[in-house]
Amino acid sequence: MAVPKRKVSKQRGNKRFANNYKATSANLVECPQCHELKASHQVCKKCGYYDGVNVTGKTEEN
Repeated sequence: MAVPKRKVSKQRGNKRFANNYKATSANLVECPQCHELKASHQVCKKCGYYDGVNVTGKTEEN
């Protein structure tokens, strides 16, 4: 049965994970009110709308 001869260091073990890890970019969608790009499922930073409702009290500026 195969048994490791020595302990694998944290650095060597972490390198194995880091080679396969890929960060993904944020999903951006168009705001239906002001047509700016915004993060999906988030309040629009420009106009303050979410799901067709003004939730922040900001006025839309075009």
